[in-house]
Amino acid sequence: MAIRKATKHDAAAIRDLLEQLDYPTANGFIEDKLESIINHPDQVLLVYTLENKVAAFISIHFVPQIAMPGDFAVISYFSVDKTARGNGIGKEMEDYCTMLALDRKCDRIHVHCHSRRIEAHKFYERQGYEESRKYYVKKLQYK
Repeated sequence: MAIRKATKHDAAAIRDLLEQLDYPTANGFIEDKLESIINHPDQVLLVYTLENKVAAFISIHFVPQIAMPGDFAVISYFSVDKTARGNGIGKEMEDYCTMLALDRKCDRIHVHCHSRRIEAHKFYERQGYEESRKYYVKKLQYK
């Protein structure tokens, strides 16, 4: 299997994959974030390597629930390199994410996918996701 936990050495590849999703990142930003994500007990950052090159990554956050029997898993970011799409890498990574969520006693996976990402919507629907219409965001300014 070509899926493994990300390391700080994957920062440049993850930055490139984020830029393919139109998330511009300044040099050093991803490196700083990686360390806290990699060491966080409720987060998993995975990469998929193809011929010793990172071809995809997925960031999963596990959210304990106090009022529900199962916890939630949240896919924060998920990108497959544009040159590797359509080869089953996304399905393999999402299946692996599902296995991790079940191991952590999650009863659902949430993912926010922008309305412009039509092909991603089709992918998630093939993977068994259903659209949930209500989603609210409160933007904050931190110092």
